[in-house]
Amino acid sequence: MTAPTTPLAYLKGHGTENDFVIVPDPDNALDLPPRLVAALCDRRAGVGGDGVLHVVRSAAHPEARAMAAEAEWFMDYRNGDGSVAEMCGNGVRVFARYLQRAGHVRAGDLAVATRGGVKRVHLAKDGDVTVHMGRATLPEGAVDVTVGARTWPAYNVNMGNPHAVAFVDDLAHAGDLLAPPPFAPAEVYPDGVNVEFVVDRGPRHVALRVHERGSGETRSCGTGACAVAVAAALRDGADPAASGTPVTYTVDLPGGRLVITQRPGGEIEMTGPAVIVAEGVITTEWLETAFG
Repeated sequence: MTAPTTPLAYLKGHGTENDFVIVPDPDNALDLPPRLVAALCDRRAGVGGDGVLHVVRSAAHPEARAMAAEAEWFMDYRNGDGSVAEMCGNGVRVFARYLQRAGHVRAGDLAVATRGGVKRVHLAKDGDVTVHMGRATLPEGAVDVTVGARTWPAYNVNMGNPHAVAFVDDLAHAGDLLAPPPFAPAEVYPDGVNVEFVVDRGPRHVALRVHERGSGETRSCGTGACAVAVAAALRDGADPAASGTPVTYTVDLPGGRLVITQRPGGEIEMTGPAVIVAEGVITTEWLETAFG
């Protein structure tokens, strides 16, 4: 792969204000080193975004070739600091919306390959996008999260990426969320963790703030909303496997609202909006500076 030597096409999109720079690259011909990704996501000197959605055909990417028979397209997701991430729930919705806009798919069902596995997506005619997020896993071991003088027990939930979910009395107790909230024991999350602070708004209705690993506080986190719904159901004793009926939580985020449903078989579905905001090109002069 080589660095871009011509203007780089991009789009900008968001899902409940979790925003992304979209870089179409079907043949995986572009080199996107961490420094360039971070520069693209810079809100003052770049396009600005919580992460980059690198759009590649699965067959063209070494990490996705094994999934190519199930999903034509691979979401090569990068955090805002340039690091690689396993999954991004809001990103999958925006990724699917881009594929629709580009004419690669139509409304209806499709599959998207991610580092967290193949995700089934439904593009509704009314504009909402539903992602079948798979099943949550609940790693063993107690976890605590600390902000200032306050410490809370947290639910350890993995949605293809790690989450620590703490229920608090006031979302302001999360602090400024500029730096990753300390957690213990440190060995539970050797590669860092997404931390959600959650309050109740009503029956099966919660609100959260989130520090996303590698991005800081974001306006929304899809996998985080799923992890929160799973944790809330555990706390509330709402077990869809035992009752045989789905359990749905409304999750309010700073950037909007998501609806999360856990099916009796453990499958988790996330429904919410996905919007393409703009498209354009990055100049070669800027690219030369970003590559150094």
